[in-house]
Amino acid sequence: MTSHSAYPTDGLTLAFAPAHKFAMGAAIATIAAISCFLLTAIPLVAGRPDALRLELLANYFYGYDVSWRGALVGAGWAGFSGFVLGWFFAFARNAVLGVRLIILTARAELAQTRDFMDHI
Repeated sequence: MTSHSAYPTDGLTLAFAPAHKFAMGAAIATIAAISCFLLTAIPLVAGRPDALRLELLANYFYGYDVSWRGALVGAGWAGFSGFVLGWFFAFARNAVLGVRLIILTARAELAQTRDFMDHI
């Protein structure tokens, strides 16, 4: 008895499977938000908010400062930025793989028909 799965189990099929854009965006957003929050919170808890030059993040994240409120604002901005970057990365990967598969398919079909006249 064979089981039919909705997901491919072949290694080659998995390698060329398209990346899920929303899932990639959500994963990168989560990691970026947690990282930015912890990067701000750890120096605050340690009592050395000036240990890192985190105030420079205000150049990128509007409303950010080295405080607990800033940690939440930074986490929000980092999450948003991470989602956009993750979504775009998955989109670009899918596009590159799609074009590459089209080119490989065209080359394979051309190779099969190259000696067509020899068989007539």
